Parts: sequence; structure tokens; C-alpha cells
Amino acid sequence: MATANNGFAANEEGGKIESNGHDEADVGYQKHRESQSDLPPDGHRVNDAQAQADAILNRLKTVVTYGIEDNPPWHTTIILAFQHFLTMFSGVLAIPLILSSSLCLSEAPGTLAELIGTIFFVSGLVTLLQSTFGIRLPIVQGGTFTFLLPTFAILGIRGDCPTKAANATDEEIHAEFRSRIQEIQGAVMVSSVVQVVIGFSGMMGFLLQFIGPLAIAPTIGLIGLSLFKEAARQASVHWGISWMVMIIIILFSQYLERFPIPCIAYNRSKKCHVTKFPIFKLFPIVLAILIGWLFSYIFTVTNVFPTDPEAYGYGARTDLDEGILTEAPWFDFPYPGQWGVPSVTTAGTLGMLAGVLASMVESVGDYYACARLSGAPPPPAHAINRGIGMEGIGCILAGAWGTANGTTSYSENIGAIGITKVGSRLVIQVAACILMLVGVFGKFGAFFSTIPDPVIGGVLSTTFGMVLAVGISNLQFVDLNSPRNLFIVGFSFYVGISIPDYIQTNPEAINTGNATFDQVVVVLLETSMFVGGVVGFFLDNTVPGTREERGLTKWRDMYGMADEDEDADLVDASEEVMELTLKSYDMPFGMSYIKKWKWARYVPFSPTFKGINLNLKKVFGCKSMSRKTKKENDIPMSDNEGNVA
Repeated sequence: MATANNGFAANEEGGKIESNGHDEADVGYQKHRESQSDLPPDGHRVNDAQAQADAILNRLKTVVTYGIEDNPPWHTTIILAFQHFLTMFSGVLAIPLILSSSLCLSEAPGTLAELIGTIFFVSGLVTLLQSTFGIRLPIVQGGTFTFLLPTFAILGIRGDCPTKAANATDEEIHAEFRSRIQEIQGAVMVSSVVQVVIGFSGMMGFLLQFIGPLAIAPTIGLIGLSLFKEAARQASVHWGISWMVMIIIILFSQYLERFPIPCIAYNRSKKCHVTKFPIFKLFPIVLAILIGWLFSYIFTVTNVFPTDPEAYGYGARTDLDEGILTEAPWFDFPYPGQWGVPSVTTAGTLGMLAGVLASMVESVGDYYACARLSGAPPPPAHAINRGIGMEGIGCILAGAWGTANGTTSYSENIGAIGITKVGSRLVIQVAACILMLVGVFGKFGAFFSTIPDPVIGGVLSTTFGMVLAVGISNLQFVDLNSPRNLFIVGFSFYVGISIPDYIQTNPEAINTGNATFDQVVVVLLETSMFVGGVVGFFLDNTVPGTREERGLTKWRDMYGMADEDEDADLVDASEEVMELTLKSYDMPFGMSYIKKWKWARYVPFSPTFKGINLNLKKVFGCKSMSRKTKKENDIPMSDNEGNVA
């Protein structure tokens, strides 16, 4: 019997998960404060750092069945990984399909199938690198819609594609495709170097000193809100199928999760026996997709769905992509430079840079959301530095392989973690391998392209809602009776919705006389999580407010962080607790050497990196203030370990 977390126990052979009474556990700050009620009057915590770290981790893991370091049974892991693959499938598949006409692939389904295989393979490769060596959270990487606008702008300059109707040959069409995708490759690769530098240099981690719950809440929340149009677009193809999928997910994940079903199992000790398996708790999304897909297939072969492309419900048919299924090769191994040598243009690179910057802001919000839903502590600065840097490397790899896109973290899969309550890193690593296999076996990926849009729309509607809720949940740490905080939260969300909506409707409103600069500004202002996050970040760090009011005290205390003006023994103890608590962000191997190397403490992406402590008192020679005066008059800034500046 292997323990999955303090609330559940998992049988590695039978896959049985039994509740130990923590289904309704609350991970809020009040529970943490209650656990501290027996401390001495002087406020000193228990000296046993390991016990404190274990208590913090156990409290965090009460929200999940499998935590970040837990390994479900192999058969459960494969099904959970396949569930993540299905969750992200439509997002990855949509990008080459959306770009196909601009890349001159409308009359080249075979090449389009190769492009689809390439983006799946690279998504799996980057996911494996990110979850193993980057942020080390169970986070999925894939193609991003953020890069689409600059891509369309770059390709729009080239004019119309050659067509067979205009007597163009297959060779001419393919040559134009290669020329276009090479320009996109160059723009993605060069602009992504900036992301690599920002990540591995520690610039992103430095900015985290000033980020609190009031900046994180609108950033994460607007990720879910900004994507509702995409979910609604796919669901509106056939609302009946979409609502069926949504109801099944809600029924399985919220109502039937506590009702395991009897299954036949076998192990050496019990031989063949009956055990109970929580299928509704672990696989609500994959079950909903399979049921919705099956009904769509039945309605297609019986012609319940119309055959007229203009009729409502036609898009729910499962036979719309038969051309891709026929043209897709059985086996095709993608490789760097398969479309030729990338070309670089200044306008293309600067335009794509806007997509890179917007993607970074979105990813930081995703990291915090993923950590919270997977039962892990908030990522420290060194982990976020690695995550952003690795994401930049992923974009460079995507450019080298030729996906016509970059990579970013997938919010829908983070929402899936919240619904299934499975935050295991191993599950995502297996999902990455599935993605690479799909990229190599073209027929396999083309087969899954027959999943109808309304089925995917139903899944996105539920998972994006979970992401929105995670963003709002960060407000539990702040004083919501404070007019200051209410203004910052409300204004950040309002601006994050209104400005992008206006820019999308009126893109010509930005006209500085420089088309390249206009393109950069438009992409940034169309990204709601960038606008709302920046506004929340600015107001939270400039509008006067105490630490308690801003939520920084509860935020830091929740994870065992010590204040700067506590005595040295407590600060040292807190650093030890933090080191043990954040162990899940250590590198998978070589930590014994990294801890011995003193120079590694100054490397921004090293697990032993202590952060940049911006101490204004030392900079300006100010005298030390009392704890009370400091709390009342300062707007402190904290580093990645929570030390007050």
C-alpha cells in the first residue's frame, strides 16, 4: 500500500483509492493558523524543520488524490495521461488547421498532415523537457494562439497563395509553402531568444519580488475569461452535444466522484478479486469525450446530423476530416530543418516578439494556478526562471522543427488537474510521450482529428471555468473588506476585459505611423491577462497598503516563510523549512553536487539560488524601524523566499 497523500491511500497493484476522511478538507489560511495555536507566546515555531515542511506539504496535498511527487499505478497513469492528451488535442490541432490557408496548404492535405504531426511531436518534446528540467510542475506545453496574430500579419504581406485554379502546379504551391513557413520559423526562433535571456538571467524571478495575490488573481482569472469565446465558438456548432458533454463532466466529477465502481483485479497475494476503482473521480473528461464522440458518430452514420455544410449541426459530424485521415502517412519522423533553412526579417521578428512577451505573462499565471491545483507550494523564483527559459528553448525547437508556431503552457490541462484532482508529474511525462508517438504515427493523430468541435467545446467550457475559479481563489489571502483591494481587483478585471475587446474590434485604433510597432502594441493590448495583470501589479505596488491588507502576510505565512525582522534563529529555521517544502522544484538528479557548489547560489535558475533581496533601507542608509512602524508605513517588497525588503 503506497500513500498517495494524507487524504487518500492508493493500492499500486489494484488501483484502489480509499478516502480517509479528507474529501472536504480546506486548505485555507484559517486551518494553518489553527495548527499554530499551541505555539509558545513568543511565537517561536517548532524547531523540527522536517516536521514543519511535512505538515505544510500534507496540508497542500489534501486537495488532490495524487500529488506532484506521487506515482499512480501504471495502468492508471496511462489512462490519466491519455486524458490530458485528449484535453489538449483540439488546441494543438486547431493551430495548423487555422494557418493552413495562409500557408498555402488548402490544396495539399498530405503536407498539412505532416505539419500536424510535427506540432504534436514538438509539443510532446517540450512538455517532457519542461516537466522534467524546467518548472517541474505537471504542466503541458503546446502551440499557442498568441502567435497567430503576428503570423497572419507576416503572411498577409505576401499576398494570395498560388492555386490550381490559376494553373499553379503542385511544385509551385509547395515552394510557396516552404518560403512562407521558413519566414515564420526565423521570426519565432530569433524572438524566442529574448525569452530565453529573460528566463535564465533571472529577470523574471526578480519581478516576482513585487508580485502578490492582487496581481496573480486577475492574471490567472483573465486566462479563463479571455478564452470563453473559443469555447463558445466550438460549442455553438451543436449546443446539444456540447451540453451533454458538460453535464457528463459535472455529473462524474462533482456528484459521482465518491462512488467507486467494482472492478476485477489481480495481484500475487489476493489473486483474482473484486476491488473498487474511482473511475468517475479520475477520468471524467476522457469518459465525457468518448461518450460525446460516440453519440456524434452514431448521429453521423444515421444522418441525424445534416449533410448540408450550411445547415446547423453539420460541424458536429465525424466524417469532415476524412481527407486528412486518407493523406496522413503511417510513419513520418519530424526533424529540424525539414522545410528548409529559416529566413529572418526585422518586421517579422519584432511582431513575433509581442507574442512572446504576452505568452510569458500568461505562463507565469499558469505556473501559480498549476501549483495550487496540483497540491504543490507556489513556485520559487529559480523554478519560474527555469520555466520561462525552458519555454523559450521550446519555442526555438518549435521554430527549428517548423511548426509555424511557438509553445506555451496549456490552461485547459491545468483546469483538468483541478477537476480530476490528479497532479502527478509522472502523468504529464507519460502524456508527453503519447504526444510524440502521435506525431510520429500520422494516421493515429489524423484519427483523433475526427473528434467533433462541440465535444471539445464542452470540455473547454468546464476546464476554463476551473482556471477562472483558481485565479479568484487567490483573493482569500487579502482583506476583501478593504476599499483599496476591492478597487484594485475590480479595476484590473474590468480593464483586462474592456481594452482587449475594444482593440480586437478596432485594431486600427493603434496608429503610430510605424506598422511594426503598431503590431507589437496591438498584440499586447489584445492579451487580457497581460493588461489585467500589469494593472493589478502596478496598483498593488503603488497604492499605499499594509502587508496584512495586501495579503502578503497570509500568503507567506501559509508556506512557512519568516519575516526579515524576526530573530536570526527563526529566519534560518524558516529557510530550512522552505528548502524542504520546495524540494519538488529541485532538479531530478545531481542535487548533491549543486548544493556543494557555492557559485550555484548565484545562478538564477539553480535550485540553490537565494533570490535578489532588494533592501531599500540598506540602499538609502535608513535606520531600522520598529516592526509596528514598518507594517503601518511601508509597502514592503519580498523576494522569492518572502523576505521583506
